[in-house]
Amino acid sequence: MKAGKAVYPILIAISLSHLLNDTLQSIIPAIYPIVKESFSLNFAQIGLITLTFQLAASIFQPFVGFYTDRKPQPFSLAIGMGFTLLGLILLSIAPSFEFLIFSVGLVGVGSSIFHPEASRVAHMASGGRRGMAQSVFQLGGNFGSAIGPLLAAIIIVPYGQSFIVWFSALAILAIFILFNVGKWYKRKVRIKARRPSSDHLVANNFSKQKVFISVGILLVLIFSKYIYLVSMTSYYTFYMIHKFGASVQDSQVYLFIFLFAVAAGTIIGGPLGDRIGRKYVIWGSILGVAPFSLLLPHMNLFWTVILTIPIGVILASAFSAILVYAQELFPGKVGMISGLFFGYAFGVAGIGSALLGGVADRTSIEYVYQICAYLPLIGLITVFLPNIGKN
Repeated sequence: MKAGKAVYPILIAISLSHLLNDTLQSIIPAIYPIVKESFSLNFAQIGLITLTFQLAASIFQPFVGFYTDRKPQPFSLAIGMGFTLLGLILLSIAPSFEFLIFSVGLVGVGSSIFHPEASRVAHMASGGRRGMAQSVFQLGGNFGSAIGPLLAAIIIVPYGQSFIVWFSALAILAIFILFNVGKWYKRKVRIKARRPSSDHLVANNFSKQKVFISVGILLVLIFSKYIYLVSMTSYYTFYMIHKFGASVQDSQVYLFIFLFAVAAGTIIGGPLGDRIGRKYVIWGSILGVAPFSLLLPHMNLFWTVILTIPIGVILASAFSAILVYAQELFPGKVGMISGLFFGYAFGVAGIGSALLGGVADRTSIEYVYQICAYLPLIGLITVFLPNIGKN
């Protein structure tokens, strides 16, 4: 693909939409301490809520991406956000655990429609700087994930579950933005139909076997990243409450610090991958977390909070580089690959959350962090990835 000018208004709009989308999604784990008490849930049931959301958010993504690679759907982004809006409204009035599960499932469906198509829009607006575009897109999502718990601590924790409905305003704003992005997307589709472009980066001459082995390695790396990440997003507040006696609101602030570090680190991976090669970014971003993750379970409150900052920054740089690397292995299948990797990441996180919840019930929340500390060492397998150009 020839390098051109990035369409920054669209990149900013899709990043802002990602921020709003993930702010709304992050409300789900942020309210776990509230619903755990009000519905008398155990850790396994908390894990089941995450599993439901993550599976709903993952199962449809590859199919959405595969379908829209063939038949682009410019306004599907706004429709997906409509599912999220409905899920939030129902979540605010959920009278039972089962209703809670159904509500988070709707939010998950909205996410499964949003992510592959939004990633395609970022790709289309990149002007050839694909790593940068994916980082800008991911930056919005990770800032949203950081803001959600903070807003939950300010609005939902003091006033209760019913105040979730106020977040519907963010979903409505996102629908408005995505409708306008859809109009730009539709114009791009029409232009492409009249003048087909050679938008396919021929990145390699690898055999199919080597390509699929490479994808397998990338999926294992996603596994290590997202299992560790979900241990933080789903159980870090409980860890801080149980080990250090933190209040619910303080624990949400500590979670915000970690998620803010994740957001800040996101912008590094894509542009750095464009410059020095994605393989090196992948290598450093997964394996580089290990020294800090291994220390974290043995630290006091102050150093626990401090260590989550480099963990978040380093870990966050991985996904954009992994996703663009995979897209370059499969030229012309941006939607399918985006859907596969986003969907797989969500699914792994959901299953991991359920399993870690069961482990916490049977042992302790501290033990969860002791075993998860070793996950970043899986990053050693990056050495087996082939080089793609500068990658």
